[in-house]
Amino acid sequence: MESLDLARWQFGITTVYHFILVPLTIGLSPLVAIMHTAWVRTGNERWHRLTKFFGKVLLINFALGVATGIVQEFQFGMNWSEYSRFVGDIFGAPLAIEALAAFFLESTFLGLWIFGEGKLPKWLHSACIWLVAIGTNLSAYWILAANSWMQHPVGAVYNPETGRAELDGVRGFFEVMTNNTLIAAYSHTVSAAFLVGGTFVAGICGWWIVRSVRAGREHEAGQVWRRGAYVGLITMLIAGVGVGISGDFQGKLMYEQQPAKMSAAEALCEGEEGAAFSLLTIGDLSNSCEGVHHVLQIPGLTSFLGTGHFAGADSYLPGVNDVQREYTERYADQFGPDVDYVPNLAVTYWSFRLMIGLAGFSAALALAGLWVLRRGRVTDSVWFSRLCLVALPMPFLASSFGWIFTEMGRQPWVVHPNPANPVDQVYLLTQHGVSTVVSAGSVITSLVIFTLLYAALGVVWFLLIRRYVREGIEPLPGDGAAGPTDTGAPGELEPTLSFAY
Repeated sequence: MESLDLARWQFGITTVYHFILVPLTIGLSPLVAIMHTAWVRTGNERWHRLTKFFGKVLLINFALGVATGIVQEFQFGMNWSEYSRFVGDIFGAPLAIEALAAFFLESTFLGLWIFGEGKLPKWLHSACIWLVAIGTNLSAYWILAANSWMQHPVGAVYNPETGRAELDGVRGFFEVMTNNTLIAAYSHTVSAAFLVGGTFVAGICGWWIVRSVRAGREHEAGQVWRRGAYVGLITMLIAGVGVGISGDFQGKLMYEQQPAKMSAAEALCEGEEGAAFSLLTIGDLSNSCEGVHHVLQIPGLTSFLGTGHFAGADSYLPGVNDVQREYTERYADQFGPDVDYVPNLAVTYWSFRLMIGLAGFSAALALAGLWVLRRGRVTDSVWFSRLCLVALPMPFLASSFGWIFTEMGRQPWVVHPNPANPVDQVYLLTQHGVSTVVSAGSVITSLVIFTLLYAALGVVWFLLIRRYVREGIEPLPGDGAAGPTDTGAPGELEPTLSFAY
């Protein structure tokens, strides 16, 4: 394999490892802040127990997320130095701001929150976790600003003297920060992150409800875990609506900006009106698009996703072959006639469906949870406990497949041309972004090392999460077990997250 292939594998592997952790931090931190605020406002010790319980998980996830995220930025200056040389003037600004937000805002206030209980005033201690929640979501905005610019470059000019894309002054910076692709991507990504966080909270609380009831601790199940489950269930409902609305908006926008990506997601070979959405496709999903047969179709749905129309002239969508012919004609003089402008059909087709299908487990858990826990009830149903466990990893995987679809669907571009201004030369093929001096041997060595290291960190993450989830909470008064005195007053118990000391 060449350096380009190995560099792509390395970036893809490390990105997926890192991105598995990101949605949970984004979605869980506001939920922990809500629980903490409920405890401060009501003095109800049940909310304190939930805050401590999920706060431990948040801390573990945050620490591993920072550790795996650092590697991402180093790759831009090493394996992808030509890319960084070309777009560093633009791409580096939001990444630098994100680093400041992540390492100074989030980390500082997370530390104050961990060690400040009983030492800081109640309102200030509560404000710390809210600043962490705000910081994580602001970090996501800056990261997606950089990524969205790669998907749809705006606010940039090409400098023929340096051969680089440069930021078009202050006006260009604001264009980057208000990119319509960024607005769509951020709303969809954050909605999905809240779906992950809500499913995580509801799934774990639901599992503990069944476990507590079967152990004879119905008081704990009803007073603690049911409260947490409803925080997760309500979050899932709101986030699910947000995912659907933002996904619809993003799909229509992508058909304007990256038609090859969206047509590849349906394996739509030739343009047509009233294009159906296939639940299953058989045949050869190679980029030749030969022998592809769609089965189990929903008529007109793909056209609606792309245009807002189910049929008629306004529902027309180009196929990947149409896009290939258009791009070949447009860029033949610059890149030659042999460049394949169609993303990998198999990856884009199945990652798009897995993204949607796996999120359905969260919907199933939300419906089941609202039914079995209605009107103050708890349950000892084994099937509900198993559904909670099965649903837990599904939105993580759905988010990861969504990210894979987003990145792989942009290929062969690392900076996709802006169709509104296709001759400004602010675009870059992936093959031209890889370093010209890093050897294949160096890349494969670092690839193996990082893969093994990340695998070890993944095991550590799983074992820590499982350990503290299985530990549960300290016994509550009335459960028939001795526990700490329940004064009901915030700030008078042992410090939150005492395992961190």
